[in-house]
Amino acid sequence: MKYIIMADGKGTRWNNYGDIPKHFIKVEGETLLARTVRLLHEYDPGCSVIITSHDPRYEVEGAVRYEPKHNVLEIDRFTTELIEDDVCFLYGDTYYSHEAMEKVTGSEAEDLLFFGNRRSIVAVKVRDGAVFQRHVDRVRDLFLQGKIEKCIGWQVYQSFMGLPFGEKTITEKYVLLADETRDFNSPEDLKK
Repeated sequence: MKYIIMADGKGTRWNNYGDIPKHFIKVEGETLLARTVRLLHEYDPGCSVIITSHDPRYEVEGAVRYEPKHNVLEIDRFTTELIEDDVCFLYGDTYYSHEAMEKVTGSEAEDLLFFGNRRSIVAVKVRDGAVFQRHVDRVRDLFLQGKIEKCIGWQVYQSFMGLPFGEKTITEKYVLLADETRDFNSPEDLKK
């Protein structure tokens, strides 16, 4: 399995709090990025890990840094040129517990499988790259046409499951991680 850690966001909500990008928040002396890479190798030995970032500071042992060719909208974090069969996209600003990482690495997707809590999607396992690409493209197009307000992972899930856009409804092909992850989008998230 190839894991892609998405870490090429703009960080506007974080605003360089504490003079560091949010991916470098330390938990027990280890950055979020380094921890995620370590846990991926621990739970899926022999896997390959890519970190998407234009920032050379994002070189992490056990992973290869890749500079995306296109990164304008938030949906572009799912780096189009890296979408293929048997990949898993993970959000780089997320703290994954051991339990969460075990579920992400150990779960099989028939086509697509989403992971997260009731507020946030934190990973997408892609068995069929063409299916994922079709829904990413659809969401991006709908957003650019002004037909939906956001174009992030939730809208890809809604498109894939045939759900209405807007309200966050969880049905099938979603692994609920409940309290097994923490998102770091703003300094308030860190303080909590």
